[in-house]
Amino acid sequence: MTRLKKRVSIVQMKHPRQNKRVPRTHPSALAVPSYHRILVKHGLIEKNLSIPDAYEVFLRVGADPEVQKLRRKVARGNKMKHVPALYLATAMALQGMTKQELEALKLRIEEKRVIPKH
Repeated sequence: MTRLKKRVSIVQMKHPRQNKRVPRTHPSALAVPSYHRILVKHGLIEKNLSIPDAYEVFLRVGADPEVQKLRRKVARGNKMKHVPALYLATAMALQGMTKQELEALKLRIEEKRVIPKH
């Protein structure tokens, strides 16, 4: 008995899900820098804070001794050396903090903001 071979094109062999496009993220979500999203996620700033002000807050968060201590623990584990890793390490440090620690951090940041420069 002879078997008839049916030709199958590559398009037919592909799984139907492969033909569908991945939905794109909203462009406005990409317009906001990662440090802004990190701070909003952890409740350290309001969503509508300007990007320059958010960066200033992010620098103050990064300069906080508690965050630096947690960031060093994260950095040792992952051996991070490139610049985006600083954002990631800070995000991971904030993620490891409890709600009380985040509230205390928020108060420390606000205190630094109120102190006038001479």
